[in-house]
Amino acid sequence: MGLASLPQFVVYSELQSHWASWAWTAFCCLVWPHVAYLMARRSKDPLHAELRNFVVDSMMAGSWVPLMHFNLLPSVVLLTVANADKINSGVRGLWLRSLPGMVSALLIVGLATGFAFQPQTSLMVMLACLPILVIHTLAVSLSTYRLVRKLQRQNQRFEELSQRDGLTGLFNRRHWQDRMEQLLLRHQEGGEPATLALLDVDRFKDINDLHGHGAGDDVLRAIAALLAQDSMAQNSPVGRLGGDEFAIALPHSMGQAQAAAERLRAAVEAFEFDNVPGLRCSVSIGLAPPPDDGTLGLREWLEAADRALYRAKHAGRNRVAGQDLEPEADNV
Repeated sequence: MGLASLPQFVVYSELQSHWASWAWTAFCCLVWPHVAYLMARRSKDPLHAELRNFVVDSMMAGSWVPLMHFNLLPSVVLLTVANADKINSGVRGLWLRSLPGMVSALLIVGLATGFAFQPQTSLMVMLACLPILVIHTLAVSLSTYRLVRKLQRQNQRFEELSQRDGLTGLFNRRHWQDRMEQLLLRHQEGGEPATLALLDVDRFKDINDLHGHGAGDDVLRAIAALLAQDSMAQNSPVGRLGGDEFAIALPHSMGQAQAAAERLRAAVEAFEFDNVPGLRCSVSIGLAPPPDDGTLGLREWLEAADRALYRAKHAGRNRVAGQDLEPEADNV
């Protein structure tokens, strides 16, 4: 607000104004901002106090115009800046609520000065208006930029959270399916190799019953971390479809996918949980290649992998099964 005093002081100098005009402007621009800050900080209702201060600011701006004898450029600049501050506050309708006070102050001080009218603006006054024009504009622009960037980060964070499973951090079913639709389209258009792997934790209910749901959550998180690591290495969509079922698209043919799935199965079997001694877990994995028929989609692909998973479960669990593959059991 101190910048607002520059054009006023130059105008007062040209008009040879009374010392009271100088004192009033000095108080408004140099003292009042600190008083307003302390009043708002010490108030029981800081928001209400700050809104009141905004209205007082507008009244002060209105009082300056007749003191400058309605000098055109600084009058327009100061009134515009005062209203812009109300709009930038984000408080709906604040600038409208401030207008009556601004107009009232202008009329009262105008009556006291006899509405002296000298609208001509000298070069010196123009130059004195430049700092508030430039600095205020840049400050508002910077504030708006920071607000937009913060909003963008929050929206990005919200979008990421809406795509993730809360427990494991993997893609949730909806977003995983969206990614898989894109992968299937790339396969059908360009022949990109892919194999869908469905993983299901063996006897997960028994883990919860014997060791508690906290231990069950630990198992799910450990498996998710393993899949996420493998997914990052291969840039593969991986998600939690619900409960104790996971899915990952391996960028391999069926033979290579079987070897990769077997490594995942063995890694899960080797898990140890320090906070739950004696807890062991395993997974059954069903593999399915993408449908070659262009009329078939993700649903049919999931159903094929689900049938393979059922074969692995039916063959004794803790093994990998797939289309045209015999269920491969644990060798231990």
